[in-house]
Amino acid sequence: METGSPDDPGTAGATRAADRAGPADQPSPAGPADHAGQAGPAGPAREEPVWTGLPPGLLRMRRLLLVVWLGLLTLAAGVLPALFLAPLWAALALMPLALLAWGWVMLGRNWRSWRYAERADDLLISRGVLWREETVVPYGRMQLVEVRSGPVERHFGLASVQLHTAAAATDATIPGLDPAEAERLRDRLTELGEARSAGL
Repeated sequence: METGSPDDPGTAGATRAADRAGPADQPSPAGPADHAGQAGPAGPAREEPVWTGLPPGLLRMRRLLLVVWLGLLTLAAGVLPALFLAPLWAALALMPLALLAWGWVMLGRNWRSWRYAERADDLLISRGVLWREETVVPYGRMQLVEVRSGPVERHFGLASVQLHTAAAATDATIPGLDPAEAERLRDRLTELGEARSAGL
């Protein structure tokens, strides 16, 4: 059965009513919801920064290091006392295991808290789980941007970007980046820093 045919009196009546409606009866093109996003007397709304998180390789590296160090501590705390003292002393291994489980979760939360955003005039770096910290690094104050990668970081294919500014309080580091992204960020920040310094 077809719906909306010309023989349907309900549809035809609704069509004729819409045709008779004048300009005063038609809804306005922009309703109150459309005007809500427009700039008011105070000026345009501040654009939200586009945040970029850290790659998962940093989390894998940190968790592996945690397992290696606390795994050795677990063996030392459980096996050695059990061999030289009494089997009950093997329960000491539960403490490093509990610390390993807690550290595993906290490393994940810390990794998710790290993010950065490139804005028109500065770089934002946000981090921290219990105490949230956000650093604003103006491009015009940057004096040196370098890429660092230690032996462990190179093994996992990671690099860190170190930012040095005119004020030591605004120095910052972005760890655990892909080397290509670290070099791109270094070149971009260096270029923007030189452009802003020349315009001062």
